[in-house]
Amino acid sequence: MRRGQTIRRMISIQRVLVKYGLDDIIRKTHLLRPLRFLFYALPRRRDTSAPLGERIRLALEELGPIFVKFGQAISTRRDLLPPDIADELAKLQDEVPPFPAEEAIEILNAAYGQSVDDVFKRFDTEPFAAASIAQVHTAQLHDGHEVIVKLLRPGVQEQIEQDLDVMRTIAGLADRYWEHGKRLRPLEVVAEYEQTIIDELDLMREAANAAQLKRNFAASDMLYVPDVYWDYCRPEVLVQERIYGIPISDMAALREAGANIQVLAENGVEIFFTQVFRHNFFHADMHPGNIFVIATDPEHPKYAAVDFGIVGTLSPSDQRYIASNFLAFFDRDYHRIAKLHIDSGWVPEGTRIDQLETAVRTVCEPIFNKPLSEISFAQVLMRLFRVAQRFNVEIQPQMILLHKTLFNIEGLGRELYPQLDLWKTAHPVLKQWMNEQVGPKAILEDLRENLPQLRGILKELPVVLKYLGEFLEKLAKDDGKPRG
Repeated sequence: MRRGQTIRRMISIQRVLVKYGLDDIIRKTHLLRPLRFLFYALPRRRDTSAPLGERIRLALEELGPIFVKFGQAISTRRDLLPPDIADELAKLQDEVPPFPAEEAIEILNAAYGQSVDDVFKRFDTEPFAAASIAQVHTAQLHDGHEVIVKLLRPGVQEQIEQDLDVMRTIAGLADRYWEHGKRLRPLEVVAEYEQTIIDELDLMREAANAAQLKRNFAASDMLYVPDVYWDYCRPEVLVQERIYGIPISDMAALREAGANIQVLAENGVEIFFTQVFRHNFFHADMHPGNIFVIATDPEHPKYAAVDFGIVGTLSPSDQRYIASNFLAFFDRDYHRIAKLHIDSGWVPEGTRIDQLETAVRTVCEPIFNKPLSEISFAQVLMRLFRVAQRFNVEIQPQMILLHKTLFNIEGLGRELYPQLDLWKTAHPVLKQWMNEQVGPKAILEDLRENLPQLRGILKELPVVLKYLGEFLEKLAKDDGKPRG
């Protein structure tokens, strides 16, 4: 049954591709070679008047919310995409019409096993916001607290599972038939995306993400995370404190409130690097719609974040790779960058470090013609990925969320304050983190963590030394015996 649905969905996808004149691209890359006959069976009403990037964006929007979100994710892969296509995909908006209030009330009644009027003192039936996976209503608890109520869309899980089947099929064909398939690892990219979007379907997970982020920034004056009302949360329902702030994109309102824009921009960069390196837990969906500013103290404005469905983490080795690359880049230590690529295991065995160093220098040196305040971390990372691409490096899917978030943060920071010097803000965080990883404090921490094992070893040491002494003594006696 599922296989039949997948084939029907692929046929409908091809209709959309033909409509926007994208069938030639698909044929050239051989992604759908086994189904190529369908292109000739489908009506060929093609519109190629718009630029290619715009046609790809329109096609994804017509294919539905899952493809929109996938397009948003790959828009950050500027190491793989031409700039015009990446720019168009970045325009994709995760906005869809709301589902009826009656359905929202039915979901709540079923989730709580009682009437919505018994659960909330007030429930506003007019949706506050609507997206592809969920929509948000405002409400008031019986104790007077104002809250937001986030609800999963009816039938969204079935729709996502079907479209993921399609994506896996297309990725499998790309892996088999596309000349760049092995290097770009489409199956792993889709698997990474699948994990991300499946996680968004469990609102208890989102609540837990919000709680963790709130703990991480409990002592911070830079970021506020709204409270979670756990007693009201269910897998399909999230109830969280309602915040009142200025949308980060509303520059006029921020200026009217007298917010210190430079402080706000610099704090945004520090928050990102603190999340990635100190906490290793970062909000990975920080587009303007999810960020507000609390400007009650205009000289020290505070960010407020919402929507915690997507968070990212990195392995310790990936953290060190990113931090070391940034530090080496700004020191112009291209040999170090080349060595980091090789040591990370991303570059094939046998790669000559001198050739890689020369390639890195050729790509990165021109960047220093700009003032530090104009250098983009995201562009540096992208250029390093491009260099690696020339040496047949396999793309690391776990970097997608980081790259996407870095582009978002830089874009927001520079839009707020064009003179923003990202290096000045990020360098102290990176330097301190690296010192903590390799300095005396790190050694003491390793000793503390491994103390139980060390105690066990020390406890057994006398016995081991005793047997070792007896063995050496026996060996010496045997060695002294005459040999016939």
